[in-house]
Amino acid sequence: MPRRLFKRYMPDPTSIREHKSLRFFGKLLHDPNLWHLNRHSVARAMGVGLFAALIPVPLQMLLAASLAIPLRGNLPIAVSLVWLTNPLTMPPVFLVTYMTGAWLLQTPPRSLPDDLTFEWITDQLATVWQPFLLGSVVCGVVLGILAYFTTMLYWRWWVGRQWRRRKHKASGAHAAAADQQADAQDVQHCGGHQHKGDRRTNTDIRHP
Repeated sequence: MPRRLFKRYMPDPTSIREHKSLRFFGKLLHDPNLWHLNRHSVARAMGVGLFAALIPVPLQMLLAASLAIPLRGNLPIAVSLVWLTNPLTMPPVFLVTYMTGAWLLQTPPRSLPDDLTFEWITDQLATVWQPFLLGSVVCGVVLGILAYFTTMLYWRWWVGRQWRRRKHKASGAHAAAADQQADAQDVQHCGGHQHKGDRRTNTDIRHP
């Protein structure tokens, strides 16, 4: 089942409840719907988590949780997905979002210097924040929608495949049982003919 796959990689729910950045939600974290693993909760969590991962804001876990709670998405999955953008993946990911925003706004993108420094980024942020933010939101929405429907389709395909397998096994077992019953009837039928033949032989012996 897909439930086992997601459960294998999702973080421990206890660690999510006790995370310092999520204590803000208090009793809202005790909603059992936030911890269930079903097709709808996982699909919502995938969409919310990937959207939050592409938004360049601090405390992305807080953003993911604030969206997952009202949408009844699986909280551990939604929160853990924000770590897809980490110090190693941020530069290429955010470069793509910036280029997307610049294309949408029809503005020429800034060329990167040979020596990319934090000071250069902060100096240029005042001029690139609009395409950067727009591209991040657009890419996050598109990726989130794709993740939602992909998860829904994958879950349905998996359940359908398991159902077809069980149906095939059941039909195979039924066919095997029918064959065994037919064999037993054949043996019984042959045995009946044999007994009749023995009775005729005994009759012939008694009445030559």
